[in-house]
Amino acid sequence: MAFTCCFACLQAGAQTLPPFDTAAKEAILIDAKSDNVFFEKDADTAVPPASMSKLMTQAIIFDMLKKGELKLDQEMIISQDAWKRGGQGAGGSTMYAEVNSRVSVDNLLHGAIIQSANDACIALAENIAGSEPAFAQRMMVKAKELGLTNSSFANATGLPDPGQKMSVRDLATLARYIILNHPDDYKIYGTADFTWNKIKQENRNPLLKDYPGADGMKTGYTKEAGYGLVGSAVRDGRRLIMVVAGLDNLDKRKIEAQKLLDYGFNQFKSISIYEAGETVTRVRVWGGQERWVNLVVPNAFKVSLAAFEQDKADMKLSYTGPLIAPVKTGTEVGTLKILVDGKAVADAPLQVGADVAATSSMWHKAADSALIMIFGG
Repeated sequence: MAFTCCFACLQAGAQTLPPFDTAAKEAILIDAKSDNVFFEKDADTAVPPASMSKLMTQAIIFDMLKKGELKLDQEMIISQDAWKRGGQGAGGSTMYAEVNSRVSVDNLLHGAIIQSANDACIALAENIAGSEPAFAQRMMVKAKELGLTNSSFANATGLPDPGQKMSVRDLATLARYIILNHPDDYKIYGTADFTWNKIKQENRNPLLKDYPGADGMKTGYTKEAGYGLVGSAVRDGRRLIMVVAGLDNLDKRKIEAQKLLDYGFNQFKSISIYEAGETVTRVRVWGGQERWVNLVVPNAFKVSLAAFEQDKADMKLSYTGPLIAPVKTGTEVGTLKILVDGKAVADAPLQVGADVAATSSMWHKAADSALIMIFGG
């Protein structure tokens, strides 16, 4: 069974957020864990997403890999269409896959993510769904599943099409879905470069070069859309996701992305909750030589909170019981969470702080067994 308790903590008083604006036509900044919004500007307008919409193509592939419907070493054919519209001759982003060659899903994913390769995305779509329009229908289904209310898809690449639209809020939601549900696959977004057909290309994400904590995610550009970026970075245990769209050039895209992330991270203050090994609470041990045992945090537990979060923060402790002897030091039996508006922003494991041997007294065992039946531990 689970026991929970909540209590107010960290009452520091609300503060007014500093003013902020961005040159991006549309922008949003959210916390990856809680989904709380730190900044938004025209966040629900559906705009051309360019290659940022490749995140949906990639999310579908990740889902299929997780379900066992695809394998990383499974090979796919580069069709004439994928080569013609997505290859070198098309003038867009490409991994330089050769026509009629066979390329593994793993390599196509790396090309699609690191090089933003159109040929890779078209090949994945055609081999999975039979055609790119059919795959776009799958993208629509997934969008509905994720609650993306301002998104529509006509292709797997983000190449210009009146039917290809996304809002920056939907892009942030999609990025969060990938980060939380596919953490191992997400690591590809932070890869510095990828070589295919003896051609090495660097990751197009400008944040990866010099922004501390950045590890993803996806750039986008077409003449119609302007320059956009979905980015994510982690500092002191807090991950932020930001999206900027509609910028005039590469330099502005990088500058505005960094400014938006800075705006978020600069608000955080690191607060020490418990030191390593410190007792958080005591819980009942049934059938043990000792009746109570301490639950401790194995490592120092700190949380970074923005000023406006501090007076909304609660701490929630939960453990699975009843705890029946014998129990061993270091056994993980619960979790300590920091909540803001009821949403977790940080958590730490709770462990048993000492060994408790089983009692040898039959009367003690019988009494504790009866109490467990009556009170449920």
